[in-house]
Amino acid sequence: MSTTRPSLVAAPRDVTGKAVARLRRAGQLPAVVFGHGLASTNVTVDAHEFELLRRRTGPNSLIDLSIGGKKPQPVLVHGVQLHRVTQRPLHADLFLVRMTEELIVDVPLVATGESEAVKVHGGTLLHPIEHVRVKALPDHLPQSIQFDVSHLVTFDDVIRLRDLQIPGDVTLLTDPDEIVAKVIAPRVEEVAVTPAAEGVAAVAAEGAEAAEGGAGSSGGSSEG
Repeated sequence: MSTTRPSLVAAPRDVTGKAVARLRRAGQLPAVVFGHGLASTNVTVDAHEFELLRRRTGPNSLIDLSIGGKKPQPVLVHGVQLHRVTQRPLHADLFLVRMTEELIVDVPLVATGESEAVKVHGGTLLHPIEHVRVKALPDHLPQSIQFDVSHLVTFDDVIRLRDLQIPGDVTLLTDPDEIVAKVIAPRVEEVAVTPAAEGVAAVAAEGAEAAEGGAGSSGGSSEG
């Protein structure tokens, strides 16, 4: 049965430990395939093909993996170890899924639209949480959940997780009362008065009083 899922070819791997460095130099990415109740299998995949696959798929995308020419099986990219400088993949963990077994994953939240409280009133948009935890069958896992910040018109408005449109075949595990987004008012900076400034102001005030006193005496003598 054909699917529209992206595919990846893997080869069994006997090389382990530091010796995998030569596999990387040859353009191969070491990986491990594992699943519930299954023994882990060491494999390699083409590093370039894997990088292209990561760019065009989401974090919860199913991939049809064929090991050694065998029938493809659905996997999820469970984790990728990256080089700390080049950010190129060094190792991948591929989780073999059962299509009838629900999975628990984190799904990114994506903001859309524009908030009037930000655009007009100069507020700052806060996004306290960036992911939510959900449970669903492997082929129903959402890649992201969007929310519209145009509903944030005033600084009192908030968007909570319960306000989002969660697909009916997905179970939300994160607290629905969690705040997803809100806008805080711009800070009003208070001008701090330093002791030096207070001293200058006091001297200026004394000078003004003296000037007023002197003007009064001068006026009195002229009238006399």
